[in-house]
Amino acid sequence: MKTQIEIIKEYIPLDAFSEVENLLKKYPISIVVVAQRRTKHGDFRRFSDGKVQITINKTLNPHQFLLTLIHEIAHYVVYLNYKNVKPHGKEWKQTFQHLMLPFLKPEIYPDSILSPLANYLKNPKASTDSDINLSLALKNKTKNSQKNFIFELSFGSEFQYQNRNFIVENKKRKRLVCIEIQTKKRFLFNPLVEVEFVK
Repeated sequence: MKTQIEIIKEYIPLDAFSEVENLLKKYPISIVVVAQRRTKHGDFRRFSDGKVQITINKTLNPHQFLLTLIHEIAHYVVYLNYKNVKPHGKEWKQTFQHLMLPFLKPEIYPDSILSPLANYLKNPKASTDSDINLSLALKNKTKNSQKNFIFELSFGSEFQYQNRNFIVENKKRKRLVCIEIQTKKRFLFNPLVEVEFVK
């Protein structure tokens, strides 16, 4: 039966393994690799019995998986060292930045990711998807030629998504507010969702 670190090794860049192994020896925590979830890449959980656990989506590519793993380990370290702080407050930001430093090298992250990743880490947010440049780089995103990312559409544009028609209304923080034409209901979309532009 494989150990936890042997399982993790299958999901991260090979050159990151020794650093991750050292980190998990210093901060032993249960890590569970799970099926894809649409709303998050990973999470840090505290249970009522005092146990803690990290879950990470198995569908992430190695660069996404590593970044998500360190993101969640940072939550664990903050949990160990602080009481009653914001989940993504300054304590988490500083801890995450510190833990990511050893991984910011071209052997682990290619240049196409390293630059937007370094920029994101100046002031990391709760989700890497909130940084469009980093998200595209991590996903090695090549746009479907028949589709557009929602962020490319101007306000008032009509698009089709999952056989439903919407109009881009405005922007709310990092999300785009879109109205479904048939129901007149408003929905928040991630800017990186690919949609069909209706001319």
